[in-house]
Amino acid sequence: VSFLNESVTWDLACRFNNTDHHTELNGMDRLIVRRGQAFTINLYLNSGSYQPGYSQLHITAETGPQPEEQYGTRAVFGLSDEIDDTRWSAAVSSPTGDTVCLSVCAAPDAPIGRYVLTLDGRIQFDFILLFNPWCPRDVVYIDSEEKLAEYVLAQDGIIFRGNAEYPVPIAWYFGQFEEGILDACLRILDMNPKHSRNPGKDCSGRRNVIYVTRVLSAMINSNDRDYGVLEGCWKDTFDGGVSPMSWRGSVQILRTWSSTSCLPVRFGQCWVFAAVACTVSRALGIPCRVVTNFYSAHDTNSNLVIERYLNEKGEIDSSTRDMIWYEEPLCKCHCIGHSTSWMTRPDLPPGFDGWQASDPTPQEKSEGVFCCGPVPVRAIKEGELTFKYDAPFVFAEVNADLVHILKYNDGSTRKIVNDQKVGQKISTKSVGRDEREDITHLYKYPEGSAEERQVFEKANHQNKLQQQQANPGLQITIKLSTGIRKGCDFDVFAIVTNNTEEDKKCRLVFASRAVSYNGVIGRECGFKDLLNVALAPGGGERKVPLKLNYSKYCTNLTEDNLIRLGALLIDYSTKEAMMAMRDIVLDDPEIKIRILGEPKEKRKLAAELTLQNPLPETLQGCCFTIEGANLTGGSSITEKLESPIEPGQEAKVKIYFTPTQSGLRKLVVDFDSNKLGHVRGYKNVIIGK
Repeated sequence: VSFLNESVTWDLACRFNNTDHHTELNGMDRLIVRRGQAFTINLYLNSGSYQPGYSQLHITAETGPQPEEQYGTRAVFGLSDEIDDTRWSAAVSSPTGDTVCLSVCAAPDAPIGRYVLTLDGRIQFDFILLFNPWCPRDVVYIDSEEKLAEYVLAQDGIIFRGNAEYPVPIAWYFGQFEEGILDACLRILDMNPKHSRNPGKDCSGRRNVIYVTRVLSAMINSNDRDYGVLEGCWKDTFDGGVSPMSWRGSVQILRTWSSTSCLPVRFGQCWVFAAVACTVSRALGIPCRVVTNFYSAHDTNSNLVIERYLNEKGEIDSSTRDMIWYEEPLCKCHCIGHSTSWMTRPDLPPGFDGWQASDPTPQEKSEGVFCCGPVPVRAIKEGELTFKYDAPFVFAEVNADLVHILKYNDGSTRKIVNDQKVGQKISTKSVGRDEREDITHLYKYPEGSAEERQVFEKANHQNKLQQQQANPGLQITIKLSTGIRKGCDFDVFAIVTNNTEEDKKCRLVFASRAVSYNGVIGRECGFKDLLNVALAPGGGERKVPLKLNYSKYCTNLTEDNLIRLGALLIDYSTKEAMMAMRDIVLDDPEIKIRILGEPKEKRKLAAELTLQNPLPETLQGCCFTIEGANLTGGSSITEKLESPIEPGQEAKVKIYFTPTQSGLRKLVVDFDSNKLGHVRGYKNVIIGK
């Protein structure tokens, strides 16, 4: 017999439930809970009473437009003596007179999304169900409060750019709990083409974190013209949109997408795709981090070899499609900016649970759409290229062989000796700290080890297996002078050594060009071609300088502040060629950030921001912008400077903001001008209650 009557009222206890389910930062005005964990509803009977063992309740939970029990999108259940956290269940706890406390628990493998819960056909209310990394029965479970705080709850973080020799940390505002973001993330799921074709099957698939991760990988980019979130652009200009460097976080991107009828936001590049994927994953309850793979390879013909043809002037033949990316956030710069997400893989043999690499940057199609992963990071390390999904592509990103071939003027070719390696310093933010954690060992065995050779044999990486130790007779390296920064002139050096027992006469081509982070070569910044470099035997050495003048490189640099140095040495007597390559990151000036006032919840503060102009020319159109989770009201605050900033002068402003939540927060700062481009900085601020 039902104990509900027409006069019953109820309270969803959103404050208690959301706090208990770690969703309180989404707000307290609606019920947002996680699967596999009970939540509480208070029923006020007003008349009648609950009688244990006699009173019953008919409950249905439904999600999606076509809920059906056989697909898991509709659950029908009644009252039990106690909660069963392996399935949908309900139980009454502490009935006191006319108040009944009803506990409801969603199955730990229930589809995530928007639900309607109906009690006896009389009471009906909505709630949102998310993945639950706190629940041991959920496939996304992590048994570490520190990792949960970092990979699920942290609304800001660090992404590494620059290059392998000089990784540059930039702060990113993930903002997964800001107003409207969870709704935007659920809308991404609803806008995906699989949902349009078969909404019932798609909603059923949302019980599976592998399925959801693949949908997100496809929907963060818009290459399939599928209402994806971001449009990529790797050109020098960004007409019709904004530079990817201008984004400081994911919130503005997701809000813009959601408020403009799901038109793709212009523009993103690898780390932006990865960071937005990380925001959406964390919002849905999937533990996620952004990983950067320096010198990441894009192997377009699946032979694990990236080939580059050069002429005698060291110029690259641009007809080859393979690319070397600097960073790849692995949740893919190329950040593999992937994201990596934490989950078990019941579809694979034991031992491949844990971090899974996925890459929302549009590069190649997988099962007909532009997406990549998830694939176990351990499968990449072990060379298990048949494991789902897209293992060969990710394996190549960190293991492909880079081969340079010299094409002589007479048409003959010769392989160039070059020790540049793909997949270096794979990096992510440390748990609980802003330092870089090197996780290369998770993706590959030590170079030259027996385990590495076994992996290459398994992956049929013939080029690596056939490599022999290069003849060290002639050697070439590139050295840098100290104090290299944007705005100054500086020297770089090619060091050539002859370890043979005979005199050598060589040609040395020493060049420098601006380069973008994805390996696209720009204009020349300095060039030297020496036709007669004489080297004495037995260690004879020559140090050749190349001056890079600001007046020349200033107009050629991209916003990545990268210059690629290449030195090609050709031995006239043997026609053998050696090459050294090195990339320089030109330091931006530091933004000095001072917080004025006592940092407390709901108390107005000021950020005093200062930057000194390091260039020998005037900066025009200067402005500072700040943004931060629970600091700036979910939006950015910009202050423009009225006057230009002369060489050596300081740009200085105060920007006011009011924190809304206590805790450790990152204030992300951006300085923009006509000559410096976007300069980034951040400050950790502890907000008191």
